[in-house]
Amino acid sequence: MSTKFFNTHFNYFFVISLLYSGTLLAELIDINNTELQELLNEKTLIVDVRRAEEWLETGVIKGSQLLTFFDKNGNTNTEKWYSDISNLSDKKTPVILICRSGSRSKVIGNWMRRTLGYQTVYNVTDGITGWKRSDGKTVMLE
Repeated sequence: MSTKFFNTHFNYFFVISLLYSGTLLAELIDINNTELQELLNEKTLIVDVRRAEEWLETGVIKGSQLLTFFDKNGNTNTEKWYSDISNLSDKKTPVILICRSGSRSKVIGNWMRRTLGYQTVYNVTDGITGWKRSDGKTVMLE
């Protein structure tokens, strides 16, 4: 194999790697309640992905955007959800996702990064139940 061949292909690979490095290196960031509070203090967008009956049951973190992802049967309309989240945030703005226990928000966060190209997505690992257990404040919906 010639040096010219190697250099040409190496340079091509290097440029492609640079172009996609933001997407490839982006990862879902799991956060605990202390980290959540810090991000809330910085006015980071928080999206509660639970269903309406769950919001009514536990309340929500003040300032949360309420955007259900999965219905009670586990179905979703990803096109509508993408449209709704796009109205709240662009792909470069950090987003915190919260659900009941951290499971749904983890799935959604990974989907947002891999499929939609969001760069910084946080997952509250213990969800709203963990937030409330640690005396985190919520507001009740009417």
